[in-house]
Amino acid sequence: MLSTRRTARQTDLLERLVGLLTAEGFASFTLDELTERLRCSKTTLYQLAGSKQELVREAVKHYFREATRSIEKQVADASAPSDRVVVYLNAVAEQLKPLSRQFLDDMTDFEPAREVYEANTRIAADRIRQLITDGVAVGAFRNVHAAFVGEVVAATMQEIQRGEISTRTGLADSEAYAELASLIVHAVSP
Repeated sequence: MLSTRRTARQTDLLERLVGLLTAEGFASFTLDELTERLRCSKTTLYQLAGSKQELVREAVKHYFREATRSIEKQVADASAPSDRVVVYLNAVAEQLKPLSRQFLDDMTDFEPAREVYEANTRIAADRIRQLITDGVAVGAFRNVHAAFVGEVVAATMQEIQRGEISTRTGLADSEAYAELASLIVHAVSP
């Protein structure tokens, strides 16, 4: 990223870029095609990042940063520990709904984007771990190994996001997240 502070115009451009890439993927786009679709110049794109690879990484980071903000707002509104786990996983599912299969496949195949994705999956596992730990501390959940639960959630999230759960079960990603939330809450409930 060339600048940590963006103008309103740059932020708008980044959000439009995110919308385009999440809907259609990014591996097949050239910079010329991006400038045409976004109706901007290469110079304007280069103000966001210095290369196509960096631009994709910035778009993926922006997407996950905004998704995290939205998810955490929803979790803050829930008070019961089991509700917080369910809200968290359902909010993750909602944030992933607009991501096309092509975008997810491209993200998996492109190391800089995959690193962002994997880091966010680790953050999600840590968050579930914390939600479980909090629930255990107040007696809402039985005494389970929260780190293990977090790892199970992370592994399942990766399978969902790669499309493997959908292929093997026929569940849509959002349905798989709902099932995961139910499974976790029932597994840790006293």
